[in-house]
Amino acid sequence: MNPPLWSPSSERIAATRMDAFRRFINQRHGLQLSDYPALHQWSVGAREAFWQAIVDFFEVRFDQQPGSVLEEGPAMPSAHWFPGATLNFAEHLLRRRDDHPAIVAIGEDGSREQLSYAELATHVAGLQRSLREAGVGIGDRVAAFMPNTWQTLVGMLATACLGATWSSCSPDFGTQGVIDRFGQIEPTVLIACAGYRYAGKNLDLTDKLNEILGHLPTLKQLVVVPYSRAEAKLTDYTSVAAITLWQDFYQPGGEPQFTSVSFEQPLYILYSSGTTGVPKCIVHGVGGTLLQHVKELGLHSDLSADDTLFYYTTCGWMMWNWLVSGLALGATLVLFDGSPFHPGAERLIDLIDAENISIFGTSAKFIAALEKAGAKPRESHKLGQLKAILSTGSPLAHESFDYVYRDIKADVCLSSISGGTDIVSCFALGNPVLPVRRGELQCKGLGMDVQVWNDAGQAVIGEKGELVCAQHFTAMPVGFWNDADGAKFHAAYFDTFPGVWAHGDYAEETEQGGLIIHGRSDAVLNPGGVRIGTAEIYRQVEKVEQVLESIAIGQDWDGDVRVVLFVRLREGVTLDDALQTQIRQVIRANTTPRHVPTKIIAVNDIPRTISGKIVELAVRNMVHGKPVKNTDALANPQALELFRDLPELKS
Repeated sequence: MNPPLWSPSSERIAATRMDAFRRFINQRHGLQLSDYPALHQWSVGAREAFWQAIVDFFEVRFDQQPGSVLEEGPAMPSAHWFPGATLNFAEHLLRRRDDHPAIVAIGEDGSREQLSYAELATHVAGLQRSLREAGVGIGDRVAAFMPNTWQTLVGMLATACLGATWSSCSPDFGTQGVIDRFGQIEPTVLIACAGYRYAGKNLDLTDKLNEILGHLPTLKQLVVVPYSRAEAKLTDYTSVAAITLWQDFYQPGGEPQFTSVSFEQPLYILYSSGTTGVPKCIVHGVGGTLLQHVKELGLHSDLSADDTLFYYTTCGWMMWNWLVSGLALGATLVLFDGSPFHPGAERLIDLIDAENISIFGTSAKFIAALEKAGAKPRESHKLGQLKAILSTGSPLAHESFDYVYRDIKADVCLSSISGGTDIVSCFALGNPVLPVRRGELQCKGLGMDVQVWNDAGQAVIGEKGELVCAQHFTAMPVGFWNDADGAKFHAAYFDTFPGVWAHGDYAEETEQGGLIIHGRSDAVLNPGGVRIGTAEIYRQVEKVEQVLESIAIGQDWDGDVRVVLFVRLREGVTLDDALQTQIRQVIRANTTPRHVPTKIIAVNDIPRTISGKIVELAVRNMVHGKPVKNTDALANPQALELFRDLPELKS
């Protein structure tokens, strides 16, 4: 058994929106659902009634009513939710119109800007008018090459008001990475910053922008936000009709006008990591995104109009899209742009006290790094309003669970969440009415028929297998851009188990109903034919004080596969025989002999995506002498060269 680290009190449970929703369902349908497992079982067994209840509970407004809740074909992905319904996404995020803070945007340099809900609406109205005058309408694409600041959010809302489609990349993307993404979707308008700040540096984007502009022939308007730099010295390409500074492009004022669009109208285009080929352009619909986000934020995160929500993210990661939907619940959003460790390890922890953050979101890597830095926020900060900590990006190690409750806050709901860009949301996530157990995601999401299947396509509990969603769900993508026959979309998710969404995670369902993510299926190690999730190894290596981070791959060797572990060590530490022995002993003692790496090699850096995920496939390809495509998708592409032709791997 895995005993709880934290359990909510009965009083706390009764005060949650999750429990209020359970009571709402019981009253409406004459049921006696007594707990979350019963509620979840009902939500997947009666999907139409469940999603209609989400619409009603969160007062989602359809301008034109649907003919039904669900029209479903014989197998996924053939289904349509709320066919015939029309609505506007931005309208639901701008329902609140008072002086309550909507956005607090904080820069690395300490700058702080705040917009109330009323002020936010006037900015959106002004920008919307100018975008319409620039020719933006239903279905057009507006792209942003922007940091995480209030102008980016205003741009998205103004775009959504018009029924147009929003897509964003953060300024730390490489030039080719941006071109690979925006070049496919052919935007009408590009909103871009002149520069940005990171780790104490003020970085000029002039060269990047000039090159990007030369590859976007459909662009009619460039809007330059003077963020961190007053202006960018741009070449005036003849293909761009106008180049305007943000403050000259629009004037705030008036009321936003909301164009009603179909439930499946494209709202966002997000992108796969692009480390194994040109990024896939994943299209998410208006209605599915809205319903999934209000469910996850309002019920699973217990977000209300009195809360302040923070997630450390860039605009190139789906967590930004998830974060901004907090406006639909009337909450205050704290946006931060810059390094989370500048000028010190506790920069983001300082924000919790300064802004009274109640729900704090970050990555598993950040929590591990905070512990490695020796931070003990419980002793140095008040954290008075903090009720939930959310973690994603990679599996949260068991030891990080211990660290949070020991050194951050004892009375907090720590929720490891997992989903991805593919669904712009989660399959498994937190729950304010359930206990927290080490190493586990608390529950499956409501309305999501999440299961773990073995190779024979049978659901298993207590065994590792493929994470699937066995029934259609509202947040399934509309499809991929420029994939008219749906062949690429089908191949990405429905080839493993025909007609069933296979997410590509190697996972395990526990007896308590929680989930454990053991890593990506395509990165699973296979020594001697035994499948090993890389997260199982990382969890053990994190216990070794001398190691800052690690990455494991399987190297083809002598007709089999051997496990190779690369480690980045603390400054001044040498990977001698004693340290190698220590690492192997920790892994062997807590896993199996097959988990123990044959080779352990020290490297100065480990490549990762812009959102901070380590790229095992890219490293594996480099080790095997295979090409690594689209390295501009990486935050530190130069790190890949550290893995080329290593002499240690030739014997």
